[in-house]
Parts: sequence; C-alpha cells; structure tokens
Amino acid sequence: MPYLAVAETGAMSTLDMILFLVAVVGVIGFGIRQGNKESKDEAESGGAAGYFLAGRGLTWWLVGFSLIAANISTEQFVGMSGQAADWLGMAIASYEWMAAITLVVVAFVFLPKLLRCGIYTIPEFLEYRYGVVSRTVMAISTLVILVGVPTASVIYSGAKVVSVFFAGQHLFGLDLGSITVGCWIIGLSAAAYVFVGGLKACAWTDLIWGAALIAGGAVVMWLALGAMKKADPNDLIATKVANSSATVADLENASGWKRFTLLNGGKDGEAVAVEGENMAGGKLHMVRPKSDPAIPWTALVLGLWIPNFFYWGLNQYIVQRTLGSKSLAEGQKGIVFAAALKLIIPFVVVIPGILCFNLYSKDLHAEAIKKNKVTFGEMQKGGNKVYPITENFALTNPAQAREVMAHNAKIVSSTAEIAATASPKEMLAANTLMLDAAKAAKIPEGTKLIGYDYDAAFPMLLRKLLTPGITWFVLAAIFGAVVSSLASMLNSASTIATIDIYQKLKPKSSQDQLVNVGKFFTVLFVLISCVIAPNLGNPGFGGIFTFIQEFQGFISPGVLMVFLFGFLVPRAPRFLGWLGILVNVLLYGYLYLFQGDIPFLNRMAICFGVVFVVMMGITLVKPLAKPVVLPTTDLIALESSKVAKWGGVGVVIATLLLYVVFW
Repeated sequence: MPYLAVAETGAMSTLDMILFLVAVVGVIGFGIRQGNKESKDEAESGGAAGYFLAGRGLTWWLVGFSLIAANISTEQFVGMSGQAADWLGMAIASYEWMAAITLVVVAFVFLPKLLRCGIYTIPEFLEYRYGVVSRTVMAISTLVILVGVPTASVIYSGAKVVSVFFAGQHLFGLDLGSITVGCWIIGLSAAAYVFVGGLKACAWTDLIWGAALIAGGAVVMWLALGAMKKADPNDLIATKVANSSATVADLENASGWKRFTLLNGGKDGEAVAVEGENMAGGKLHMVRPKSDPAIPWTALVLGLWIPNFFYWGLNQYIVQRTLGSKSLAEGQKGIVFAAALKLIIPFVVVIPGILCFNLYSKDLHAEAIKKNKVTFGEMQKGGNKVYPITENFALTNPAQAREVMAHNAKIVSSTAEIAATASPKEMLAANTLMLDAAKAAKIPEGTKLIGYDYDAAFPMLLRKLLTPGITWFVLAAIFGAVVSSLASMLNSASTIATIDIYQKLKPKSSQDQLVNVGKFFTVLFVLISCVIAPNLGNPGFGGIFTFIQEFQGFISPGVLMVFLFGFLVPRAPRFLGWLGILVNVLLYGYLYLFQGDIPFLNRMAICFGVVFVVMMGITLVKPLAKPVVLPTTDLIALESSKVAKWGGVGVVIATLLLYVVFW
C-alpha cells in the first residue's frame, strides 16, 4: 500500500532551546515560590499538611487546573492518541467525556463524604469505616499498582516523545533517541521537583501547565489539519477506513477538516476485524460492536464507568487535589470546572492521533520496523518461542509474516500451508491457530510483531509539524504535563507510604519526620518506576493506554464497591473492606490469565458484579448490630456550592450533546 512521506520539520533552534529552558525552570520556580509564600502565611500549611495537602488551602481554579494537569499527560498524548490512530478512533474519547459526568457525581456524592472525615489519603477512610486491616490492604495494593503502572507509564510515554522527537541527537554524550535515557531524564526531573515543593508547588505550576497543555494540543491539531489540506489526495486515500466511500476526486478541493471526515467517517455497521484492526466502522463513531476487544458498546453500560469512578473519585493522586481544597464549595467548583475542560480534551488529543495515521502512516510503519527488528533477531537465533502477528503486520510485511508463520509452524509441528494468495486476515487466522496449539503445549510466546507503532503517533506529529519559533512552547507544555502528572503520582505514592504505612508503625513521628520520610519514598519510587518504564514499549502490552487501564482492573472494581458500601450501607460488616478488595484481585487475576479473550472492561464489570453479590449477601446474613458513624472534621467549611450544581447540570447536558453528534 502507498504511504505519505513528508519531510521532517520538527527542530529546536538555539532560541527555542533557550525559551524552553526558561519556561520550564521559570514555571517550576514560580510554583515552589508560591508554595513557600503560602506556608509563611498559613499555619496549617506547615508540616505534613503543607507538604502532602498544600495546607488545605486550594481555591477552585487551582483545584480545577491541577486536576487536568495531573490527569492529562503523555499517557493521553501518547497512549490515547495511539489508540485513536489505530482502530478505535473517537471511541477512545469516551474515557474523557464519560469522565466529565463522573466528575460531577464525584463533586456531590464522593467529595462531601471524604472531606467530612478530614482525611489525608483514600485508604485512611477505610480505617474509619472498616478497620485498620482494610486500610493497610488498600494502601499496599494501591502502591503496587500506582508505582508499577501509571507512574512507570507516564515516564515511558514521556520518554517516547523525547526519543521520537530527538531521534539521532545527543546531549552530553547521551543518546536522546534512547527510550531508557529518556525515562531517566523524565523520572529524575520530576522527582527533584516534587522532592522540593510537595503538593503546593504542584498545584501552582499546574495552573500554568494545564492551560498551556490545552493550548499546545490545539496548536498541533491546527497544524495537522493544515498539513491534511496540503497533502496529496492520492496518498491520503490509502488511509481511509474500510467502508468509506471517499474517492480521490472527493478529496481534491476539500478542506483539511472535510478530508478528515471523508477518510475516517465510514458508515455505521457491525463488521468486526480480527485482533480489532481495520474495523469496517468509521473512526468517528463512538459506539463499537460488542465483540470489540477494547471498548465494546456493552462497556458503555457499566464497564467504562468503573475505572472512571475509581480514577476520579478514589485514586489518590487525583483526589489529593480535592482533599486539599479550602472548602467543600471550592472543591466542588474546581471539580466541575475540570469536568468542563475534559470535554475539550478529545479535540486536542484524539483527533490529532487519527490525523497522524492519515498523514504519516509510512513513518509509523518505520517505527514499527525498529521494534520488530529486535524480535526478528531473537527469532532467527532459534529458540522455542512462537510469535504473534497483527493483521497490519501481515498487510505491510507479507514476506516477513510468512517467515514468522513458517517458524511458528516448525515449533508446533504444524503441516498447515498458507496459500500465496492468502489475505492478511487469513494469515492472521492461521497464525492464531498455531498460537493456540502452542498455548496448549505450554510453548512460550514471544513479542508481537506489529505493522505500525501507534504509540508514536503524537510524537510523530511533533517531529513533522513543529517549526522553529513554536517548538519551544509546545514541547514546554508537553514536558510540563509529564512533570505535573509524574510529580502528582510520586507525591501521592509517598503520601500513602508515609501516612498509611510508616505513621501507623511510628505513630509518634514528628511533622518534620513525616515530611522527610515522604521525600525518601519519593526517591525510592521514582527509581523503581524508572527501572520498569523502558520495558513498557513491548507490543504485547497492546499500547500504553490499554496497559494502564488493564492493570488498574486488579483493584478498581473491588475498591469502588467497597467505598460504595462504605458510603451507602452503614451496617455492612467491617471485614468486608479487605475482603471485597481481595475477592476482586483474585477474580480479575483468574479472568486475566485464563479468560483473556474477554475485553478488560467487561472483566471489570464481571468483578464489580461478583464483589457486589458477595458483599450484599454477607451484609444481609450478618449485618452490624449498630451502623458505623464516621468522624466529622471542623478544619474546613462543608457547605455545598449552588454555582457548582448549576455548572454540573450544564456539563452533563453538553456531554450528552457531544455523544449525539458523534454517536
């Protein structure tokens, strides 16, 4: 198939480099200065409350922008854009638009109950409701997932941007095109930042990074649409979705946006591709068939709400911003403001990912070749492994696909022959049968061979489209997003480790000791994450965004159900706190290992339902004699916000309208 090749323009002039460094250092310095300034003015800002919760003094605009900056990072710009460039398209935007509705619910259902207890951490609530064992179980499981999955993923995705944009360049003898080098640069930079300033510095810098991030994404989308307008229709037409009726003539005089819709709109339908690739349905539709491996329409009913409510309502590194609110009303207004901003994100993250495949599919293929080269070297050395392939790999590398299948056939002693006229889908189906035979024989599986490196989509746009003069701004915004998210994760992980584990073991620790222990954990966790991060480029993870969501499933359904019972069922037995989490871990682990064909969102829904049945059954049989009464703090005002309520209604209506447009 033909590809569109465009000369690279992304480069940093000397002036760009200077402006980039001034912007990054200046914003971080401003954040630390503001945090230290508030510490002198507010007694509550000192000690542990100052370091971990910004002195419980965050106003609504700080809460709102901080939530967005902590959430939106290269995890989205790399992972979500990559999924959009692949077969999911706009369907991946459900994570953002459903989050808007989720945030409104969190503001008026979750936040009042959490702030009323005056807690530092989410696991701390479980001790008040269920007991210290439940708090400890959640703290440990949260730390394992937080450090090993989202923290490592943000480091990897940030390094992905660095490695693709600066491919072939060196700094002080370091290869900037190396994922490993990029991981250590990103990780250590963020660790130094949060080590000095804590949450106060994060919140103030997030105010700037959050706004710059949206502006930077908008610049990239505008440039990509401009490139789409100028591109050769004869090259673009090869990237249209399977059932699009667009022709070269249709594209000739169309605008950039019109070309985008013609190539990716497709038609509604139930056609499904093997491995989820080359979907016959267009990339601009939100609803996917129920057999879609990532976001089936059934997930919109329940499965997708589970990670959303867990993430926005019970995820420490997000909720920590709201726990630091000056009052309940300020927190609610900040959350609703963040919900409104979430409606914008797909336009600056998802749409650019789709545009990248239309514009630079050849370059995404070249990035995949780099990854596949390592796997081919391993395969050609022999060994007793079989190798999966994707349909796009068979499409773009038919000769190599046959070589892989011949190797697999030899390993499993198969006599199957592939016809010379076999289509990529037929080749994939035949190889899948060999993999099934290998699995039955307990033969190990090697790294999947891919046709396109979709995770390189957004970094590729940066490399291709940015020109001297604007490069510094976009890269500073992206770097700021990485630093903000990573600093938030490190700060929250150190908060959990310090408050939920260390302080329980050393209850007489002083405020200064707690802060120092928190800094120690910050360094420890970033070192662990930097070791894990370079390995996340393995195609077997299915893309960085899928990896994050997949492994969150080990705790998110169980934790969400445990908290819902804690909020709504005061007579639920105390031991259900740790039991609900444990049941989820075991059940999800079983489904993950032995029922891998079930989409992970459906696995979450299954776990959610089973944990509910277990907890409700035990509660009905053995309820507490007296309902649990939660403590109430007098540290902040707990009056709800009428402005936030009306704003929340507006956000919900706007979200529903967007679903109507892209349904």
